[in-house]
Amino acid sequence: MSNTAARPALRLSPEAIIIAGCLMSLLTFGPRSSLGAFQKDMLSANDWSREVFSIGIALQNLFWGIGQPFAGAVADRFGAVRVLCVGTLLYALGLASMAYTKDATAYGLTSGLLIGFGLSGCSFNLVLAAFSKLLPENRRNMALGMGTAAGSLGQFLFNPLAVGLIASVGWQNTFLIFAVTTLGVIPLSLALATPAAAPAKHGQAGPQSIMAALTEAFGHRSYVLLVLGFFTCGFQLAYITAHLQIYLTDKGLAPWIGGTALALIGLFNIAGSLSAGWLSSRMPKRY
Repeated sequence: MSNTAARPALRLSPEAIIIAGCLMSLLTFGPRSSLGAFQKDMLSANDWSREVFSIGIALQNLFWGIGQPFAGAVADRFGAVRVLCVGTLLYALGLASMAYTKDATAYGLTSGLLIGFGLSGCSFNLVLAAFSKLLPENRRNMALGMGTAAGSLGQFLFNPLAVGLIASVGWQNTFLIFAVTTLGVIPLSLALATPAAAPAKHGQAGPQSIMAALTEAFGHRSYVLLVLGFFTCGFQLAYITAHLQIYLTDKGLAPWIGGTALALIGLFNIAGSLSAGWLSSRMPKRY
């Protein structure tokens, strides 16, 4: 959306904003990255095929992508806090509902629609956008790298945690624990409060519409290349997080091995994200 408005005065220090945003990325990406740990128990308890689980995860990613432009537009118009809170509530409701969903169609709605739209309103896409609006330019690149790294830290922490909790308290209670955990995003979102768009004065153009913003974005070659890169990244990452753990257990390996493997992916992505953030403030981003 348009960035012509003056940058708002910071109510909190840049450090506080970055810490709050990173915690939000951790709390939202962590449970989502660990859903594959639940697959075996869910299929066994509900007598589902693996296709049912896969379709739910596919719908989740689809609705997550569809919802992001609209979540961004609403955040631009009314401020980020409302979007973050509503997204968090949808996400937590989706996680809690997955614990007791017996019908395959209802599962598609909970894991797909609720969590997908919830993530579009509360995950790192909104956090990074808020960083860009709230932080001074000399802090922005590193903050974006830290926000992305925090999501990977969530993957590093929540995958082994999911395996351990499922073994000790059961998969349904683990879903409920994760649902409650994500609610921590709501108080943290206050640190990322961005101002609502000011009403247009007489003779001035109003806020840019979502269609105008999308038309402008897709007319920019760099944006199109960026979208293609994320399409590839999202495709393989969603597949691995959903199916790696049950594949390894099929091969006779212990559940903790799959959780550790995904945790290590997150760990090394932390190093990559922080390095990219540091380098992007020192050389052209295309390199």
